[in-house]
Amino acid sequence: MRATSSPPPSGRSSSPASRGRTSPPRQRLYLVTPPISDPALFADELGRALSAGDVAAVLLRLADDGERTLIERTKAIAAVVQRRDVALVIDNRPEIVVRAGADGAHLTGVANFAAALSLLKPERIAGAGGLRSRHDAMLAGEAGADYVMFGEPDRNGRRPSFEELEERLTWWAELLEIPCVAYAAGKDEIVALSRTGADFIGLGDWIWSVPEGAAKAIAAAAANLDKAVT
Repeated sequence: MRATSSPPPSGRSSSPASRGRTSPPRQRLYLVTPPISDPALFADELGRALSAGDVAAVLLRLADDGERTLIERTKAIAAVVQRRDVALVIDNRPEIVVRAGADGAHLTGVANFAAALSLLKPERIAGAGGLRSRHDAMLAGEAGADYVMFGEPDRNGRRPSFEELEERLTWWAELLEIPCVAYAAGKDEIVALSRTGADFIGLGDWIWSVPEGAAKAIAAAAANLDKAVT
C-alpha cells in the first residue's frame, strides 16, 4: 500500500488473473481511525502510533460536516501521516481525495467501489471493503481494486464469524495477487489472522482506546506479526 502513483505492494500485479504467490508477504499494519472531528486533538497520538510499528496505511474516518471542513481535516491528518511515507486513505469519501491531497479512498460495497473508480484511477489508491462473499471480492478485484479488506464490521457492528474470515483470507492469499487486509477486531485476533497469509493486518478503532495506549498496542501487534511468520 503505497502513496500516489505507486504500484501495489511488493510489485504485485493488480490483476486477479495472476494467481499464486511465490513467497510469504512481508506483513504490515493498516490503522483505522475513529471518526475525526478535531484533528489537532488526534495528531500527537497518531504520530506516536505511526512511530511504534511498520504501518503501511491509515484509513481516515471523518465525522460528518461540510465538504470544506472535511478537506481541511484531511489535510491536517495528511501532514502527520504522509511525511512518514505512510499512505492516507479516506473512508467512503472519494469526492474529496484529490482536493485534500490524500492517497486514495476505501469504498464499502462493490457498487460504491465501482462508482468511485473514475474519481481515483489511475493516480490514487482504490480499496474495497464490505465484501460479503467471494463473488463480491472477485468483482472488486476484476474492477481494479488495489486491495480488498475482509472482516470489518458493517454499520450495525456485524461481521463474519472468525472461522469464515480465516477461510476467506487464506483462499484469497493463496490464489490471488491483489493484496488483502485482514481486519482485526481485537488484539487476540492478530496472530491467527497473520497466519492466513494476509498482506496487511488492519487494526480497528479499538486500538485508540486500549488502556496501555495506541503506541504500545501497535508495537505489540508488530511483534506479534513477527512471531506469526517465524
